[in-house]
Amino acid sequence: MLYIANQEDLELFVERAGRSEILAIDTEFLREKTYYAKLCLLQVATDAEVAIIDPFAVRDLRVMTPLMLNEGIVKLFHAGLQDLEILYREIGVLPHPVFDTQVAAALLGHAQQIGYGALVHTTCGVALKKIDSFTDWSRRPLSDSQIDYAADDVVYLPKVYRSMKKALTEKGRLEWLDHDFEDLVDPARYESDPRERFRRLKRGNQLTRKQLAAAREVAAWREVQAQRRDVPRKWVLTDEQIVEVCKREATTIDSLFMVRGVRERLPTRDARTVAALMKEAFELPEDEWPEIDRSSRNEPNVDVELDLMNALVRLRARENDIAMQTLASHGDLCAVARGHTEGVDVLRGWRRAIVGEELLDLLAGKIKLSLRDGALAVERVE
Repeated sequence: MLYIANQEDLELFVERAGRSEILAIDTEFLREKTYYAKLCLLQVATDAEVAIIDPFAVRDLRVMTPLMLNEGIVKLFHAGLQDLEILYREIGVLPHPVFDTQVAAALLGHAQQIGYGALVHTTCGVALKKIDSFTDWSRRPLSDSQIDYAADDVVYLPKVYRSMKKALTEKGRLEWLDHDFEDLVDPARYESDPRERFRRLKRGNQLTRKQLAAAREVAAWREVQAQRRDVPRKWVLTDEQIVEVCKREATTIDSLFMVRGVRERLPTRDARTVAALMKEAFELPEDEWPEIDRSSRNEPNVDVELDLMNALVRLRARENDIAMQTLASHGDLCAVARGHTEGVDVLRGWRRAIVGEELLDLLAGKIKLSLRDGALAVERVE
């Protein structure tokens, strides 16, 4: 195992790794006190060596760009969404091609979000130690146990990958993952519009459309402030505070400060800005108020359809040894039940072949579900 704490060693490793067919990648980071994740350690492994890279000690991680973009090297992750977000920010590119063992595991009968430790134990027969799961990765020097823990996160990935690739190939499912992996490295996934942030406010569905117009402006202002200051959003304003000031339709500093905790978070200058933004939003014409999806897990108008669709998906998932949520998410089923067919994963590629087409036929009354000898039966309606 190699601990890399200078630019020269990093560049030499990059040169050697360029001759590998795989590159396992994991990160250790902190995010409790910042908007952006603070990269504290970058672990990588080829078939030949494991390298622990100290981002505090090297000058420029961007020398890894050729590895990230080398089409002859498969970049391996487990539940890699946050790792990819960090790499995109730190290196400036998203790796390609990629293989995520958590995503792939769902096509091999594992739970949809199986942990790395459980997968390593199943595939390699190794029980990983968890003693350093919640250590402070920003402190230096790192202990031997921290370095060993970090290395474990990548050292087994090549073996897990090859085992999965073999099993997926035998089942004829390897290509099924192409869309999922391309989606993982789509830059749009990691680039958000501050003016859309209001849609994710907790309890935002309590607001009227007029009040949502104000929430849109305040949430966007908060996002920009959090990014500029590199602090968590809630340190600027919490979701609950944004919702409450919008409910109150506060357009003055005094009315803003009526909401608990706002006076402590907003200096007078910022409070003046927020009040002005809300005043402008409340003066917008109705056709400029935002719409929001107020759907919940209980869709009152499609409950019966969802019950039947869930039964069909559960059957096909069990028959094909695939995690049900991987085959069709609740959101996908709601969308299809409400007549939406564009941009829905269950109506694409292998998911459509296994169950998507049948779901459309079920909703169109072309197939029916019944019980036969205690089991669900699917019959085509003549």
